[in-house]
Amino acid sequence: MNAPSHNDIVDSQFSPQAHAYLTSAVHASGADLERMASLVGLRPEAVALDMGCGGGHATFHLAPLVGKVVACDLSEPMLRVVAGEADRRGFGNVVTKRSAAESLPCPSASFDVAVTRYSAHHWRDVPAGLAQMRRALKPGGMAIFMDVVTPGMPLLDTWLQSLELLRDPSHVRNASLDEWRTALAAAGFAVGEVTTFRLRLEFASWVERMKTPEAHVAAIRSLQRRAGTEVREYFAIEEDGSFTVDTMLIVGHAENR
Repeated sequence: MNAPSHNDIVDSQFSPQAHAYLTSAVHASGADLERMASLVGLRPEAVALDMGCGGGHATFHLAPLVGKVVACDLSEPMLRVVAGEADRRGFGNVVTKRSAAESLPCPSASFDVAVTRYSAHHWRDVPAGLAQMRRALKPGGMAIFMDVVTPGMPLLDTWLQSLELLRDPSHVRNASLDEWRTALAAAGFAVGEVTTFRLRLEFASWVERMKTPEAHVAAIRSLQRRAGTEVREYFAIEEDGSFTVDTMLIVGHAENR
């Protein structure tokens, strides 16, 4: 029996939880979404890409602003949820496509705007995914990247990645802001605005949303209880396991080649 690929694992993790991500308060709102909408502005002629759309919340914020949104994800059930919710909200300009970030099924220079939110830390090959987003953007187009980031310190990085992987085997890695800047520049983006936020993760809903096995939940709680002062204070670990992480929004502009 062949072992599943990483993309198979991503699909199997998220497909059964599609509705949970639609209704997740953490994903449905946030200052990053508000800032994204402000940066894009009203552009009725624009075509936008939402890469790794998940429950579709970036798509739903883009749809009233642009002419068309193409929502891409590995999970067919997730895409069905997004399409159904778009219909319910009256967004007739949303199209869904099944795709990995590393292999976007679109011609070059197809989009005026490209966004990705809480997705890149699951990508098998982030440089390849960023290169595809850059290829898909028109010259001068704008991309907005939103994700959880590591503080960039080895101690804190190790703890964050450990908790993430125990919760969800499709997790690859949260990058630091410096790593994001370097990766975007290598992909051909001129890095613009960088904004950081703090995001509190309520523990019970965080593990329930991913159906984390009880043994892994117990391991996460054990690690949290054994964490040192620096870790406990930085991530504001609470008695019930809830904790707070750093997130970011980075704007990239597709440089002319």
